Amino acid sequence: MYLTRFRFNTARAGARKVLSSPQVTHAAVMSAFAEEVPSASSGARVLWRVDHNAKAEVYLYVVSPAEPDLTHLVEEAGWPRTGTWQTREYGPLLERLAEGQTWAFRLTANPVHSVRVKDGQPTKRTAHVTPRHQMRWLLERQERLGFEVPRREDGNVPRPEDAYELAVRDRQAYRFDKVERASGARNRVPLTRATFDGRLKVTDPDALRNALVSGIGRAKAYGCGLMTLAPV
Repeated sequence: MYLTRFRFNTARAGARKVLSSPQVTHAAVMSAFAEEVPSASSGARVLWRVDHNAKAEVYLYVVSPAEPDLTHLVEEAGWPRTGTWQTREYGPLLERLAEGQTWAFRLTANPVHSVRVKDGQPTKRTAHVTPRHQMRWLLERQERLGFEVPRREDGNVPRPEDAYELAVRDRQAYRFDKVERASGARNRVPLTRATFDGRLKVTDPDALRNALVSGIGRAKAYGCGLMTLAPV
């Protein structure tokens, strides 16, 4: 497995085009691999995320089973003279994970739930749109993902969602067209993304390793599911 970071030159029209929609970014990411890579719902696969740290500081992160070649992105959306991506092997970090460790994390995900509008009708997948419900979505999954988000030490918080070392930022909603391969039909696809920043304590290293390489939640092709860790 590999972890890659690429910095966009946001002053270039090519960068703005690549960042214009999750569909365009996905196509640019997948063009970095000469051979087809896994995209199954389970197991290691290509995951990506865009971090907008500042107007001129936008990074693309990619976790992948094969090493990517981002030459095309450098030429179109980066700094061709200096090069703007770094790749390192992901295995050493994954192997270091152990029960009880504490890490800072960032995750962009697609928090959704299934609701039934009327009795007798099938359920419909619907996005969580408030930070409170988006945080609850992640907290409900933390045990099976192999970690727990610690509670804040002071305990004096005005809202239940403030009780954890967790914050939601960069909530975004998209709508884009998707052409179905089988029928050729064009469908309008809604997508809600939320980025979580926080701290976690490792409770099950194997489960967390799986989450880091296979992704968390849905819409992985559209920039969701990639969690990265950093030392505290």
